[in-house]
Amino acid sequence: MHKNVKSKAIYHVAKLEEPLTIDCNWDKSQWNTIDSIELKYFMGKLPEFQPVVHVKLMYDTTNLYVIFRVNDHYVQCKTKDTNGCVWEDSCVEFFFAPDCSFPGKYFNLETNCGGTALMKYTLIPKKDFKILEPEDIKEIKIAHSLPEQILNEIIEPVTWTIEYKMPFAILEKYAKISHPAPGVSWRANFYKIADKTSNPHYLTWSLVDNVEPEFHLPGYLGTLVFQ
Repeated sequence: MHKNVKSKAIYHVAKLEEPLTIDCNWDKSQWNTIDSIELKYFMGKLPEFQPVVHVKLMYDTTNLYVIFRVNDHYVQCKTKDTNGCVWEDSCVEFFFAPDCSFPGKYFNLETNCGGTALMKYTLIPKKDFKILEPEDIKEIKIAHSLPEQILNEIIEPVTWTIEYKMPFAILEKYAKISHPAPGVSWRANFYKIADKTSNPHYLTWSLVDNVEPEFHLPGYLGTLVFQ
């Protein structure tokens, strides 16, 4: 239904030229020269508090590097199980279609603020998908600035970061990918969600023109262009 939608959201992904330590430090030297994406579009009812979310990407020959920074309130983190209900917590999400020939087939990597991840590969939204094996997800090195669990919601202002290194080899177990190189492009979107907090919200980078909050609409994915 939405397969012909064309997004104006474009991000140019720089190549990493030196080793990067995954420690969720937004201010380290390798990230300082990289432009950030800001998530600006809210889906559904506008929340009382509107978090501010930025994300940066880089790549090398074997990995994709992603870092999120969230200026937040009303933060919780209850899920500790890999492939659990991380979207109910304060959570950031990366949806991406890495095969240029099939932009409607995509991975979604969802990470709550405590560093617990859920990851799927979808062929048909909500109908035909594969949940990645926990052993494969553990190959993604994830750093998080907040504790693994926050059972009592943090209601005051807090800034948190998530950083990860995702090996392309994991993706190749589940799908064909167009390997990142100068000029190669992927379709992608970035989301922020907090479905079961006291301040639920649904925030996107590439505009999703849908009345109700729904992230699984691949026609609205933006574009990553590798440099």
